[in-house]
Amino acid sequence: MQKFVIEGMKEENILLDEWELPPFDKIRIEDYEPAIRACLAEAERRVEEIATSEERPTFENTVEALETASRRLDRVAAIMTNLNECCTSESLQEVAMRLEPEITRFSMQVMTDRRLYERVIEVESGKRKVECGESAPLDTEQRTLLEETSKGFLRHGVALEGEARERYKRNEEELTELKLRFGQNALADLNAWTLHLTDEHDLEGLPDSVRTAAREEAASRQLDGWVFTLAHPSFGPFMTYSARRDLRERMYRAHGSIGGRGNGHDNNAIIRRIVELRAEQARLLGYDTYCDYVLCDRMVGSLGNLRRFMQQLHDAILPAAKKDLADLQALASSEVMPWDVACLAEQLRRQRYDFDSEQLRPYFPLEAVREGIFGLYGRLYGLRFEEDHSVPVYHEDVRVYRVSDGNREMGLLYLDMHPRPSKRSGAWMTEFRGQHGTVRPQIQVVCNFSKPTADAPALLRFEEVETFMHEMGHAMHGMLSEVQYESLGGTNVKRDFVEMPSQVMENWCYEPEFLATFARHYRTGEPLPTEYIEKIRAAQNHMAAWYCLRQLNLGLTDLAFHTSATTPERAEEVEAEAMTNLLPRVDGCCTATSFSHIFGGGYASGYYGYKWAEVLDADIFSRFKQDGIFNTETAAAFRREILSKGGTEPPAILFKNFMGRQPDNKALLKRMNLL
Repeated sequence: MQKFVIEGMKEENILLDEWELPPFDKIRIEDYEPAIRACLAEAERRVEEIATSEERPTFENTVEALETASRRLDRVAAIMTNLNECCTSESLQEVAMRLEPEITRFSMQVMTDRRLYERVIEVESGKRKVECGESAPLDTEQRTLLEETSKGFLRHGVALEGEARERYKRNEEELTELKLRFGQNALADLNAWTLHLTDEHDLEGLPDSVRTAAREEAASRQLDGWVFTLAHPSFGPFMTYSARRDLRERMYRAHGSIGGRGNGHDNNAIIRRIVELRAEQARLLGYDTYCDYVLCDRMVGSLGNLRRFMQQLHDAILPAAKKDLADLQALASSEVMPWDVACLAEQLRRQRYDFDSEQLRPYFPLEAVREGIFGLYGRLYGLRFEEDHSVPVYHEDVRVYRVSDGNREMGLLYLDMHPRPSKRSGAWMTEFRGQHGTVRPQIQVVCNFSKPTADAPALLRFEEVETFMHEMGHAMHGMLSEVQYESLGGTNVKRDFVEMPSQVMENWCYEPEFLATFARHYRTGEPLPTEYIEKIRAAQNHMAAWYCLRQLNLGLTDLAFHTSATTPERAEEVEAEAMTNLLPRVDGCCTATSFSHIFGGGYASGYYGYKWAEVLDADIFSRFKQDGIFNTETAAAFRREILSKGGTEPPAILFKNFMGRQPDNKALLKRMNLL
């Protein structure tokens, strides 16, 4: 990497120095702004050189050159944006709020530059000459990059004229700011509320491990008693085990109103503006709705196809979801309310399967689960994971592993597992650098798992084991990528395909052969009892239709926001209209105001993708079940035909290359015992 000299700077800027690994131990907040501005200037110069080149446009000097023009900017910006998600501060948020719109502005300048587009079109014209035998052909990946580049210009407004083009660019900048502010509000509102208890009677029903974690949380805040937060490792167990219905209601209402409390962190106006801007962007490009704009570039193909898919799944699971609710109601002494569901579902699980999920936690210490997952990837793909303490990290919780395949280094894996006030909720995988050519990726997995306590290591709930497997599926999709161009590598695939490689990995959690490799009691070393494994498998579909309906409801809400001609003042009105509500609505509670997937991330008009990908993953795992869950030939085919290919070919082709046929949704319905 070339070192920049920035006029007026008195000190060197580590972000502009030569480094292979992100220098987290040396980066200062004040480094980001001058570094990114310098990178922007470099990228602008390189793009201008492409646009004004007098050479005949070729794939190499135009399409490939555009692919690499902003690589330094991309790397530096990736550090800032990723840390703003998982290790933020007020000063970092302020810097990101200034710089991310400028990065968007640069991107819009590129994607609406007619000179660049005309060069790309000429390359496409040259490709047609190739097809007539007049020059050397492009390979599959080059053709895909050319097609995606050309389409990208059109999908970002290059064909717009005058004020419409300028309006499109301004809207994109504003959307960048709004998405950042949405996330900041949700995080601040989550951190602002706690339940502080000082009477031990208020802890009725809570397991010792949950009480211990709450006591340590209180101590960390210099408080007596117990403190429960809205972070999932605290909120989830409280809602599942607390016998105090009144306190569960308080927790539910607080969690359900994140970003919607009418305070300085309220997201309702931001949601309205985001939805308005997205709708306008779609109309400017000639689409009826934002959904139409998004879905024409997805596996599903169109809004009509998506509505049919969701309706078919909805009709298939609704009777079973109603039966699930009736079973919960039979246990309740009064009408079931939303704050009762987790608690009653756990009671029903115990009744049906003689199975308390809290009994599993001692068998799932985080480090053992991690080694079990590493071992699985070792058996399937021959990968080896070795911790490297010399790699700089951005927080003491982060651990780094070098991943290798035989003598070949495959990349770096950063694991950041526990919640903190500077980290947004949820779990995700991202990259500090994607794979391209001989350059290997640097991948980050971020989770919010139960913390260790003074008495025990971090003990995971079974759902957290599934989440870990899911995010590692994303990580290995990125790690096993073997493409030439970074924008096509790893998880850079159609959004409704990206969840398949991660969701397919969750299936191993229910396989006794896999659980036997790592699930041992953290104190005694005893393996997870066979009867527990049988109960896990028996309970696999416990409340499955209910939770499937919840996912569908979230997808329907996403579609409602992005297809409606008007948006009500408050987001909860949209939810109430869109969802199939089997429970009473709770005034003031709304998922959308903290729904980062669609208002802070990249899943707008795409949240349905989790269910779409579930059809694919159930089908694909049926082959692993048939061939053997550790079958290395099947794993090699999955790696070769899907994981290594990234987005170099359409997902339907990748799927067919592995399965030998088109997807069959019966596999999912069978897994849910609905066939």
